[in-house]
Amino acid sequence: MASNNSGSNRTLVPGAKQGLNALKTEVASEVGLSDYETLDKGNLSSRQNGTVGGYMVKHMIETYEQGL
Repeated sequence: MASNNSGSNRTLVPGAKQGLNALKTEVASEVGLSDYETLDKGNLSSRQNGTVGGYMVKHMIETYEQGL
């Protein structure tokens, strides 16, 4: 039986989306994708998109650990 997850994608922290988009753009620039905001992500390889996401997580973990 399929579960109904309507409403599970709502924003819990106002402003978080803009912050994540800024981080995504910054990380993409660091890995050589300087025009990531306007780039069609469907034309990138899974490795390229995964690299951006992976570095975002790494950066978030490092920032959290520095705050401890």
